[in-house]
Amino acid sequence: MVRDPFGADEAPDLQAVLDALDDQECRRIVEELDEPMTASEISDASDIPLSTTYRKLDLLTEASLLTEGVEIRPAGQHASTYEIAFEE
Repeated sequence: MVRDPFGADEAPDLQAVLDALDDQECRRIVEELDEPMTASEISDASDIPLSTTYRKLDLLTEASLLTEGVEIRPAGQHASTYEIAFEE
């Protein structure tokens, strides 16, 4: 399920942001995201197991550090993509 970036009018919870940035695997994921990527691509690039990658992506999106989009595929199996939601 793709999160609605316009659905939340409130700023992200500061503690959620700090918790995500304090996590080494979350920081590794952020470092790898120079363009939108799927969870599988992120897992491969960061050398983090896919199940862990999904948990970390949830943490990062809940903290509003990543945005989640959809990659439309001709075969019909669409995939979520993730990209950085902040400027350096």
